[in-house]
Amino acid sequence: MPLRLLLILGALSAFGPLAIDFYLPSFPALARAFATDVEHVQLSLASYFVGLAIGQLIYGPMADRFGRRKPLLVGVALFSLASLACALAPSLEWLIAARFVQALGGCAGMVVSRAVVRDMCDPISSAKVFSQLMLVMGLAPILAPLAGGLLLSSLGWPSIFICLTLFSFACLLAVAKWLPETLADDAPPAPLRGALGEYKRLFADLPFMGYALTGGFAIAGMFAYIAGSPFIFIELYGIPAEHYGWLFGSNALGFILVAQLNAWLVARHGPAYWLGKTVWFYLACGLGLLLVALSKPLALWPLLIPLFGCIASLGILLPNASACAMSGQGNHAGSASALLGSVQFVIAASAAAMVGVLHDGSAWPVAAVIFSCGVLAVSFSLFTRRVQRA
Repeated sequence: MPLRLLLILGALSAFGPLAIDFYLPSFPALARAFATDVEHVQLSLASYFVGLAIGQLIYGPMADRFGRRKPLLVGVALFSLASLACALAPSLEWLIAARFVQALGGCAGMVVSRAVVRDMCDPISSAKVFSQLMLVMGLAPILAPLAGGLLLSSLGWPSIFICLTLFSFACLLAVAKWLPETLADDAPPAPLRGALGEYKRLFADLPFMGYALTGGFAIAGMFAYIAGSPFIFIELYGIPAEHYGWLFGSNALGFILVAQLNAWLVARHGPAYWLGKTVWFYLACGLGLLLVALSKPLALWPLLIPLFGCIASLGILLPNASACAMSGQGNHAGSASALLGSVQFVIAASAAAMVGVLHDGSAWPVAAVIFSCGVLAVSFSLFTRRVQRA
């Protein structure tokens, strides 16, 4: 795949994590600006998750019916306008609503980028491309909190959303100029009224759902980490807030490096093989994290070691789960990509919420949720293998 196209797809795929991580440092400032508390500001994050889950189900059938380019252009334009609305928000309610619309636009890039990869690549090549996309996507968790904190301190919280507006507008121009239509010319147009039937078919496709749920519970562990890491690092262990981005970024760097290793590994045994092996490593690291958390260490570093293993292993789990799930979906790749993304974000958002429900002032809730996600990921991986052998 040409480098320019790979960069465009990576930027589109990064809309989701970028719009999440970029404004995390601004939560206290937003609470002060709108005369509320951080817990209410977090509703703007929850509304974004809801928008991602719903929007992907809309764009999937549209991408199969109208091609990849048109829905993508509409979605990126919507994201750009909603980002500007966030910057101009006069109240928290306005911000929450604008974040929902922003997610509805941003998820177009996530859905269509996976469909484009499926249109252009076979399963092994798809796994390689998804791994390369992780390099671009993985930069968001490293750079976004640091850049967001810098913009916040120098220009205020609206500048964060202005930056997202400019970034998405640049992506809109790049898509309009350089991204070709990849849906085959002879592909029969998928009627929108058949979308529910297509989703019903996908739900009945046990290998597809098995891979989607394996990847979904793996990424849910990462969302549990995102939700709980500010408390663990800053409040529980006293890490200065300005250093939070460096710790957050070090785990993201492990994710990036392992994703690049995966591009080399899948050429030898294929994505399903490495998915089945790595999910056990993820579970082992989750168990180690839980045991360390239950011992309540006085220092942070014993927690960081198994946590790094969990996050880094996602560099193999996520691209391979996506490649295996999308394999064989053909002209229905848009709907398959949409359902894959929606299932994974619903599970991930639920895991993040569970961290809050279990919160008891220790690291145990985050560790318990990550370990539970590992157990479920292994279970669905074994289920999928059994179904395919039957």
